[in-house]
Amino acid sequence: MHCIAVAAACLGAASSATASAGPSGVILVVGDSLSAEYGIPRGTGWVALLEQRLKAERIIASVVNASISGDTTAGGRSRLPALLERHRPKVVVIELGGNDALRGLPLDGTRDNLLAMTRAAKAAGARVLIAGMQVPPNYGKTYADAFQGVFSTVAKAEAVALVPFLLKGVADGPDAEAMFQPDRIHPVAKAHPRMLDNVWPALRPLLQGLPR
Repeated sequence: MHCIAVAAACLGAASSATASAGPSGVILVVGDSLSAEYGIPRGTGWVALLEQRLKAERIIASVVNASISGDTTAGGRSRLPALLERHRPKVVVIELGGNDALRGLPLDGTRDNLLAMTRAAKAAGARVLIAGMQVPPNYGKTYADAFQGVFSTVAKAEAVALVPFLLKGVADGPDAEAMFQPDRIHPVAKAHPRMLDNVWPALRPLLQGLPR
């Protein structure tokens, strides 16, 4: 079912509306269709659910969803400087890389792009969280391990937070088929709370210091 996870990153609709920056701080999400609410009602994706959780936790912050369907790490790298300048985020979540694998792009390029994005965000004063992805078994164990290792390598090198697999419990769970739309590519709305639960433990510590 990991093939679903990678394909999901390559298809989908445009990102959800951008939240306005508040005085308390901004969480910027730079991702692909996994974060762009493809095929599900607006407001039901994990990024929108994050906004709800922040309110429930009484953490005063706004969320900017700058995710674009089909985006690669190269695309995110090119977009990030303007996003940092515009929104001046306190936290940046990087959810990119699945499309790189699906398109057969060199892993060195994926690593370099993630490094550049992480360093740019840190230089702008933001804390960084990298959301990792996995590739399907048919890519071969050697490639699969190398691809998965890209995310952990960057996170370790830059001492930033990591979610090893955004779709943990979704693409590899016992009810994986029920967690996807009829195309068997994109997660249904009920899968997104699990995705947020995968992100939250790594994200929550980065929010320390924001107003409550």
